[in-house]
Amino acid sequence: MSGTLPRRALVAGGAAFAALPLVARAQSWPSQPIRLVVPYAPGGTTDLTARLVAAGLAARLGQPVLVDNRPGAGATLASAQVAAAVPDGLTLLMSNIASHAIAPALYRSLRYDAVRDFTHVALVVENPSVFAANSRFAPEGLPQVVELSHRTAEGIDIASSGSGSSNHLLIVQFAEATGARVHHIPYRGAGPAMTDVIAGVVPMMSDSLPSAVGHIRAGSVRAVAMSSTKRHPAFPEVPTFREQGIDLVSTSWFGISGPAGLPPAIVERLAMAVASVLAEPATAARFAELGGTVRMMSPGAYNEFVMAEVARWAPIVAASGAQVD
Repeated sequence: MSGTLPRRALVAGGAAFAALPLVARAQSWPSQPIRLVVPYAPGGTTDLTARLVAAGLAARLGQPVLVDNRPGAGATLASAQVAAAVPDGLTLLMSNIASHAIAPALYRSLRYDAVRDFTHVALVVENPSVFAANSRFAPEGLPQVVELSHRTAEGIDIASSGSGSSNHLLIVQFAEATGARVHHIPYRGAGPAMTDVIAGVVPMMSDSLPSAVGHIRAGSVRAVAMSSTKRHPAFPEVPTFREQGIDLVSTSWFGISGPAGLPPAIVERLAMAVASVLAEPATAARFAELGGTVRMMSPGAYNEFVMAEVARWAPIVAASGAQVD
């Protein structure tokens, strides 16, 4: 007889687990694989961050941590699905600046409250953005991009991972600060956007640095400007926005969150596991390679951070005039 359990036994076991009170489930957590939802397509910074963290969590928690890419509606579709999930610690979200700081002010009909409807477990990493251009795109710097936008009848297309992302808002702020004639082209993730930049479908994109690093190093795209306060140590040859006369600084952040009501025992164990993953020198080194900086926060601190970010971005979104139904 095969050592594999019959499918009906597995289904029955899962149903029995789901029927247990949350307190009992918390004591045995995790007894099943964990789903880490990424609200973007594969290949972007959120996805890369999730896969690094998932591998480390699986080793520490003794269960597979499966990355589930669910792009759509500027990261809000998947976020709403996780907010509505059972708070048993088996469905988690790679929360980020788009879904939990910008979306509350950007979307008129957002289906969740960024603070009330989630248990925020841990901040993980933050990184700057970069304007990355097709290698054959003529302008060498941002002043030349602005000039070209006025010499071209249709202006210049600049892509991002989606409406409502910090990279989208950086494009809006760039246009406002310089008067450049820019058309934002939203994609369902940084990976598909980068594919089209490399192919020349769009000339340039605003991207979080980790998802652009490999393409910049390979020469597939050219870094035009970095949104950090000073030149990034991994790319000392790339000038900042400020160095090119545009006073813009922008960083993205990514963390782990679950539905509201996640049992404290699960929150504590998960937070400790995330902290252990981030404390690994190899993990920090890999994030640094990708242009990110590890920034661990406790559950309470991360919750307060999200609250502060919602308040910080509201006037920026309002001033930009950006709005999504």
